[in-house]
Amino acid sequence: MGQFFLAAAAVSGFLAVALGAFGAHALKSKLSADMLAVYETAVQYHFYHTLALLAVSVLMVNGVQGLKLSGILFLVGTVIFSCGLYALALSGIKILGAITPIGGLCLLAGWACLAFAAIKGLS
Repeated sequence: MGQFFLAAAAVSGFLAVALGAFGAHALKSKLSADMLAVYETAVQYHFYHTLALLAVSVLMVNGVQGLKLSGILFLVGTVIFSCGLYALALSGIKILGAITPIGGLCLLAGWACLAFAAIKGLS
């Protein structure tokens, strides 16, 4: 599973860079300041949680147990949260922003699972 999360982190990182560059160069003059800020938030959280997923994968490959759920939640949360914000910024359809809290909850749960695994590993 660690190898899967490593591959997912690599793809996610590639997409975060590509989408960030697209936003900075192609969208800067096309989106309102508010929607550009939404897009930038999507890119920031995409990057942060790509790094979290990368850390989970490296820890798993090195034998740390109990991280599978954390990795799944980081992956699912990033897709739901960031894609929801990307879609909102690009389309302007406000209802698309309604799914982002689900992604945010997944991201929070991923961090909680990571903390639980770390605390469990200390005992």
